[in-house]
Amino acid sequence: MQKTITARHFDLTNEMRERAETEVEGLTRYFENIISADLVLDTERHVHKAELRVKVYNQSLSGTGETDDMYNSISVAVDKVKGQLKKYKGKLRDRRPDEISEVVDKLTRPATDVDEVDQ
Repeated sequence: MQKTITARHFDLTNEMRERAETEVEGLTRYFENIISADLVLDTERHVHKAELRVKVYNQSLSGTGETDDMYNSISVAVDKVKGQLKKYKGKLRDRRPDEISEVVDKLTRPATDVDEVDQ
């Protein structure tokens, strides 16, 4: 997954960058095939905004959070995208269960044949 974190109108600290990266990386628990994630952090006076855009196979999901604390804004945006990822994954399962079962069979099938092992 390609991650991009951008700060507007303020200097991004290393601690905040690490926190944002761990929050974004946590999204892979809900959907493994995330292509990219773009997080834009912005401040306007006392309001802190976090906008997260996640690109998956066929769609782009987004979530925003506005609070008086940047860490809370990041958490709110990530939580919104988590819900969208759960819904997207459920739709994939409902639409194409045969394709998913074929892929699971291919991935879990051993690389060697049982007949070849005995010889």
